[in-house]
Amino acid sequence: MDWSDVRIFLAVARSGTLGGAARSLQTSHPTVGRRLRALEEAMGHTLFQRTADGFVLTDEGHGIVALAEQMEEGALAMERRLAGQERNLEGSLRISTTDWFGAYVLPPILADFANAYPNVDVEILTGTRRFSLAQREADVAFRTVPFETADIVQRRLFRLEYGVYIAEEASDPKYGDGTGFRLITPSKRHFPDIAWLIESFPNARPVLQSNNRNVQGRMCRQGVGIAVLPRVVGNQISGIRRLELPTPPPARDIWMGYHRDLRGLQRLRAFIATLSDHLANETARGAAQR
Repeated sequence: MDWSDVRIFLAVARSGTLGGAARSLQTSHPTVGRRLRALEEAMGHTLFQRTADGFVLTDEGHGIVALAEQMEEGALAMERRLAGQERNLEGSLRISTTDWFGAYVLPPILADFANAYPNVDVEILTGTRRFSLAQREADVAFRTVPFETADIVQRRLFRLEYGVYIAEEASDPKYGDGTGFRLITPSKRHFPDIAWLIESFPNARPVLQSNNRNVQGRMCRQGVGIAVLPRVVGNQISGIRRLELPTPPPARDIWMGYHRDLRGLQRLRAFIATLSDHLANETARGAAQR
């Protein structure tokens, strides 16, 4: 059985539509439909029921999903293992991270990396989705929580400090109160810094929600409300200022991870070395300023 056909089967099973499968595989809608029909004809079974809501697995389709996933893991393991043996400093490097980390932390690091290794094409994947390192959706990822799978090589990079920000012209809110002020928060408020913000200004009214730290900072600059931001973000946005409070928001760790099969990938190793040098220089500058 052709692995490319199995990939199409799994993509349709996961997305439920030919269009969704085509997007995930970066191919065309007609190609996915044609290859799926050819696979069903070759197997002598209908793998999907075509419905108004999309493609639904038949009993026969359900019966081979686990086997198809085993083939997928084997193929991806071969791909990762071979990639990890590449010695040339060229090709692509995919980096998965949050929007603010990609916009405020990575640019100077990537500028140094691009100057040193001009033949490596870097792709930054930002957002709340966690791209799979096992499936080579990304080569390296940055997160605020440790990686949970055993096949990921991970490293704690630094302690991320947060601050509370308001527009430069705004008056200071009263700590422990917040009456007359409004809060800018993420759509999901389970983050430690956001819980701290709400507890520290209990009488401030939440007024705007966004899952994008950059949006939060820009709205803070417009005087919409109080925002808690990573200091590396807030300190780079003009028009806002950080409040000096009795207790700062809780800090978090930043973690970097990549699949163990890619340990020998030279362009990844070069990027990590550039990152390490940059962080060491930042630490030295911070110590000198103190």
